[in-house]
Amino acid sequence: MEIKLLFTKFYERLNHLTAKNRAAKFVTFSLFTLLIVSCHNKSSSPDPLQAGWNDEAVCEVVNDNDELRVLKCTFAPGIGHERHYHKPHIGYAISGSTFRIKDTTGVRTVKVPSGYSFENEGIDWHEVLNIGDSTAVFLIMEYK
Repeated sequence: MEIKLLFTKFYERLNHLTAKNRAAKFVTFSLFTLLIVSCHNKSSSPDPLQAGWNDEAVCEVVNDNDELRVLKCTFAPGIGHERHYHKPHIGYAISGSTFRIKDTTGVRTVKVPSGYSFENEGIDWHEVLNIGDSTAVFLIMEYK
């Protein structure tokens, strides 16, 4: 059920409490609001900049402004990117390789060629591992 509709139905039921129970109404409404806000978090995973590999950073900020954040992410053979999420973004492989990707759909092997570009509306979570024999470098441009 959409959060706005859930919130409206809850508020309608809450209004049936008598004036005598105003304090209870206020506390209940406040707790429900807090619950909805805390549950509406997009992901408990880190974003690509926060995630790394074995406590080492794999991405660095190239540019960051009010509209866009650009990351450069480098994966030598055997290096991956621990579980993380993505906001809507565009990506470009400066140099490609072969990756094992794990996400909500399962595990697959993907060969990413140099010069490959992609656009995505966001990713709840994924993990990647460079299983190829060359270092891969990506530019990730995230909309704010």
